[in-house]
Amino acid sequence: MATPGPGLDPRAVIEGRPPGRRPPGVIIGIAAGLACALIALGIDLLQSVESGRHSVVPFLVALPLALLPVPLLVAVVLLLDRLEPEPRGNLVFAFAWGAGIAALLAAVINTAGLLFITQPDLGKSTGEYISATFGAPVVEETLKGLVLVWLVWRRRPEFDGPTDGIIYAAMVGLGFAMMENIGYYIDALVRPQVGGAQLLGVTFVFRGLLSPFAHPAFTAMTGIGAAYAATHRRSGWALAAGLAGAMILHGLWNGLTAFGLAGIAIAYALVMCVLVVLMAVVVADRRRIVRLIWRCLPAYEQAGVITQADLRMLSTLRSRREARRWARATGGRPAAAAMTDYQLAATELALAHQRAERGVISAAQFAERSRGLLALMVAARNVCFAHQRQPRTPPWAYPGEPGAGRHRYPPGMPG
Repeated sequence: MATPGPGLDPRAVIEGRPPGRRPPGVIIGIAAGLACALIALGIDLLQSVESGRHSVVPFLVALPLALLPVPLLVAVVLLLDRLEPEPRGNLVFAFAWGAGIAALLAAVINTAGLLFITQPDLGKSTGEYISATFGAPVVEETLKGLVLVWLVWRRRPEFDGPTDGIIYAAMVGLGFAMMENIGYYIDALVRPQVGGAQLLGVTFVFRGLLSPFAHPAFTAMTGIGAAYAATHRRSGWALAAGLAGAMILHGLWNGLTAFGLAGIAIAYALVMCVLVVLMAVVVADRRRIVRLIWRCLPAYEQAGVITQADLRMLSTLRSRREARRWARATGGRPAAAAMTDYQLAATELALAHQRAERGVISAAQFAERSRGLLALMVAARNVCFAHQRQPRTPPWAYPGEPGAGRHRYPPGMPG
């Protein structure tokens, strides 16, 4: 983002943190996640070498297959996160947690439970089924959900609604599924009783193509609970309820696969239904934010921070995108960056009103937050119009409408 005014850090203002360097917690978390991911990959490599073939080929085949769909899947998730995008550092942390810390600990705990508890007491086949249906969902969803608990504890302002919880949960789930798939692909290649290439192809179709959003869908239950807990007072129960929902969905998915093709079909239908519901939640949440913008931001019209034309521009992703294109065409990259700052700050200001109304932040916290966002909106508006090569009316403004193509600044605000 451009810096539209002296001493003003747009990204810090929008994220609600002090200007300058990022807090070290996220950076440390990303490093720890990557370190655990490397350890997990080392374990997979040993599994490949010790499989009886004494070869790294299964690992070298499984790794790119697991990585192949990840960029597309992450892009799909980010498409849902355009109205009020989450800080990229937090998203990378969530993915690294799922791929590293959660995946490694889950592998260790699940294996220990299988070898020392369920199989000795119930036998190999029954022990595996019980572990997969009842043990693994509890272990894996708890470990994936811990990063959401941390975000609620340390980054609570980043949760403004269920969409935020779904986005973070999806990133955790994608990282976890990627690492889990490596093990499945290696296992498919090294099984002596089945044609490796054929089994690998079937496994890739089912896990890499047909069910890439299964883990994100499970953990999204925890994410929705975390978002509700972060945006309402005395609502820690919501996080526990979301975690329970994630475990139940995960357990049903694992348990149904034991009933042949019919069970697998029901499991996939269940996940598809969950994904449809999650998409409906995202769409409804987007409309809620737009309603907030129209309800809360007109109060700043007389101060010249926003106009009716701006409210229309902020109401849809398409009009926001067109506004950024207009800014780039008339003022170059600085104007386009300033337009992005303006749009994000306006959205955050509306959400700050909601947090204050719910009592999540105090009046003093709201005053400080709104003051910074208003300063950024005014400064970004200034940069956007100052870089125009010639005065032009924004495409979202009606001809002759007050404020169309012009900008005013409230007393005492940077202009």
